[in-house]
Amino acid sequence: MRNILSDRQLNFLAAANVLVLAAGMAFAGANFITLYNFQSMSAQVPELGLLALGVMLAMISGNGGIDLSGIALANLAGVLSYLLVRHWVSVDDAPLLFVWAFAAVALLAGLAGGMLNGFLIAHAGLTPIIATLGTQMFFTGIAVVLTNGSAISIGYIEPLDDFGNSPVLGLPLCFSLFLAVALLLGIVLRFCPFGLRLYLMGSNAKAARYAGIALKKMLFLIYTASGVLAGIAGIVIAARTSSVKWDYGSSYVLIAILIVVMAGVRPDGGYGRIVCVVLSATALQMLASLFNFLNISNFFRDCAWGLLLLLFLAVSRVDIRSWLASRT
Repeated sequence: MRNILSDRQLNFLAAANVLVLAAGMAFAGANFITLYNFQSMSAQVPELGLLALGVMLAMISGNGGIDLSGIALANLAGVLSYLLVRHWVSVDDAPLLFVWAFAAVALLAGLAGGMLNGFLIAHAGLTPIIATLGTQMFFTGIAVVLTNGSAISIGYIEPLDDFGNSPVLGLPLCFSLFLAVALLLGIVLRFCPFGLRLYLMGSNAKAARYAGIALKKMLFLIYTASGVLAGIAGIVIAARTSSVKWDYGSSYVLIAILIVVMAGVRPDGGYGRIVCVVLSATALQMLASLFNFLNISNFFRDCAWGLLLLLFLAVSRVDIRSWLASRT
């Protein structure tokens, strides 16, 4: 309990959630705190949360690590899955089998895309931001060709729609999946050798190399895992919207980075906590919902996300205690 109370980042994010909730009650009224609105907000968190977890893994690895291709890969996974699976399984005759096949192909597509990123960064030696920017355009281009630039309606498939929108014990299934993935990643990072190697590599790559850590293998695994998370996000997006689209979530790259930076993940690597990313994602989702209640323009929303990102990046580079000490 003492450690929790002394954790400034965790306390800040918990307070941010409470403040946004209080602001919602003050400006939007009682409708903001209804069960339906909470379920609606929690159903929207997994899309961004899963992409943010992928960005977090890449950023912890250090050396300017980042994954800009997440939403493009998620969209491609959804498009590819639907176009393939509809020829293999009849939706009308076996809807549940269709959903499982859809999920399997989406995960394989995310795995393949993540492996491509990992190969380019770990073995070809490309800078992460350049490599993932290139694959982002590559994934988007494939999705555009496959769909002719149009959205494809999946239609109502009961098991898929239930996964994306129906609550069980008050929580949407997709949000429960997000929490399960976050918990699994948290356990891996905290208790498994992989997590120790990742944090050491992000803190001091030279020391990690001398410690015998295979840096190329680690980078490959990190970006592969990020691709799998993007594949899961593609399944959630298709389930929630009942459609697949090549340009869905055009601002998600910016927001995923904002979630990670707001969660206290160091842009130069070596530090990051899953629980903080989850709290950061929920705070931003509640803020986005508040903007919807207040009928605030999407253009202003994107401007607000950009300003918040710049603010948190600036704060992360400043040691407040050292600055105060120098002043006194």
